Amino acid sequence: MVLVKTIENDLEWLRKVSKKVNVKKDNIKEDINVLKDYCINNEVFAMAAIQLGIDKRLIYIKNTDISKIEDDSWNEAIILINPKIRKRIGLTKYWEACASCLDNTGLVLRPYKVIIDYIDIKGCKHQKTFKGFASTVFSHEYDHLDGILHIDKAIDIKVMNEEERKEFRKTHSYEILSKEGDFLELEKDYGKRS
Repeated sequence: MVLVKTIENDLEWLRKVSKKVNVKKDNIKEDINVLKDYCINNEVFAMAAIQLGIDKRLIYIKNTDISKIEDDSWNEAIILINPKIRKRIGLTKYWEACASCLDNTGLVLRPYKVIIDYIDIKGCKHQKTFKGFASTVFSHEYDHLDGILHIDKAIDIKVMNEEERKEFRKTHSYEILSKEGDFLELEKDYGKRS
C-alpha cells in the first residue's frame, strides 16, 4: 500500500521540483498504476506523482466535476506527462484541501481557464484547455510539481476534518470571479481589494 507524503512527515520531499519525464527512457507505466490505484481508492480529485513518492512530472486526474464530489466511482483517468501552462485566464476562488496537507483547508485564487501542453504515455504532444473547477484541480496539482502547496497560496486557512469541510463547503462553494482577463493581473487586483 502506497502512503501519501504529508507536510507532517515529508515536507522537504513535497518541496522538491519534480523531474521531467523522458517517455522513451523512463518506465512510467508502474508509476501511473500507483497513481491510478491511489486515486481510485481514495477521495481525491487528482494526484501529482510527487505526493506518492514518485519524483516525476506526472499528474493523474480522477475527477474534475464538482457535482460528483461524493461519487467514489467517478474516474476520468486523464494522465498528464510534463504539463506546461501556456496561458491562465480569469479568476476563481475555492476552499481547497489536499491529502498532503492534512486538515489544512485554504481559500485559494486560481485561473478560470488554463491552456496547457502535455505529452501522453506514447510520447505524443497535446494541448488541452481546462475551464472552471477543472482548472482549479489541474492548477493545484501542477503546483505540486514545483514544490508549491495550496497552503502557500491561500489567502485564508482553516483547520477542518473531512466532515467539517464537507459541511463548510455547502455555504462556501466554488466561486467564479471572472471568466476573462489575465489571471496574474486579476489576482493582484483582488489582493489590493482584500
